[in-house]
Amino acid sequence: MATLLVVHHSPTDTVRALTDAVLAGARHEDIEGVEVVERAALEASADDVLAADGYVLVTPANFGYMSGALKHFFDSLFLQVGGALADDGAAGGSGATGGRRPFGLAVHGRYDTTGAVRSVLSITGALPWQQAAPVLELLGDLDDEALEAGRELGGTVAALLSQ
Repeated sequence: MATLLVVHHSPTDTVRALTDAVLAGARHEDIEGVEVVERAALEASADDVLAADGYVLVTPANFGYMSGALKHFFDSLFLQVGGALADDGAAGGSGATGGRRPFGLAVHGRYDTTGAVRSVLSITGALPWQQAAPVLELLGDLDDEALEAGRELGGTVAALLSQ
């Protein structure tokens, strides 16, 4: 059975609703053969990442960057899970997680998500991960359409793993 790891920092009701939507999509009854594991960013470990076949990351945009909790997640396990940089500082994932694994990203901000998206994609580019869906960037209050987009993101990455 494949494992999808959903790593999130959900400090507000809005981001928690987005995380819940991603989880609901990933756990949709039509998706078989995928175990969905949820971890708060400050609790996720290298073992969690190494045991997973794919990932969905959920973060607020804080001061033009990903949340500090998600940054701590990456800092704590980057080299253990196959992250690597070339001598010039460019991304160069080494493959410790067994090839390029699919991931999705959802970012919520009040006014802008640009820096948060850029920072996450910079790090994931140095991991043996492959972006499996367009980044879900959401601003302001979340309506039904935004939550449906979160469910679709979770379902898309999970469905890729069920094949």
